[in-house]
Amino acid sequence: MADIPMYHEGSRRMQDRNSTRKLADRLVEVLARNQFTDEDRAYIESRPLFFLATADAQGRPDCSYKGGPPGFVRVVAPDTLVFPDYDGNGMYKSLGNVLVNPAVGMLFIDFESPRRLRVNGRASLSADDPLVSQFVGAKLIVRVQAEAIFPNCPRYIHKSTIVENSIYTPCEGQVPPVPGWKKQPAFREVLPPEPASGD
Repeated sequence: MADIPMYHEGSRRMQDRNSTRKLADRLVEVLARNQFTDEDRAYIESRPLFFLATADAQGRPDCSYKGGPPGFVRVVAPDTLVFPDYDGNGMYKSLGNVLVNPAVGMLFIDFESPRRLRVNGRASLSADDPLVSQFVGAKLIVRVQAEAIFPNCPRYIHKSTIVENSIYTPCEGQVPPVPGWKKQPAFREVLPPEPASGD
């Protein structure tokens, strides 16, 4: 458990206040890991979405939804996964945070089963990553070296299904339409020549 960073002084204070320290330690002992299992890989690569938590250099948080076709997140090494950065709004909230604070949290949810998996680690960005060409529509690749991988109890996940895939999701042989907000006069004159990435 010592090599899987899960708890800090604040976590311990809350655990002690509620008599859950032993339970918290047992959960790490039984469930947490720092390498992906074959089951983790299959689950992650089947997901069409995840949530990405980042923080800036002062610790101010940001959380972003990331979506794509199943397989847009790939486990490429026992402790590493990658995902592409697609065209976005150009604010670079998440990726800008990664540049100044590489600590990230990822939450993968299956709303149909339900099931969830958390991955905490350290992220890096590269437009020159050899995998860029393997992801249709990728502007760059985000690599995350996992430090803590752990399933979470799914009991509060509301069961739902995906009704329709987004027409904006990059896929082979299809150019996604221009989003409506980019056509508005307030934004048209400030758009970069190439589609902006960095949601």
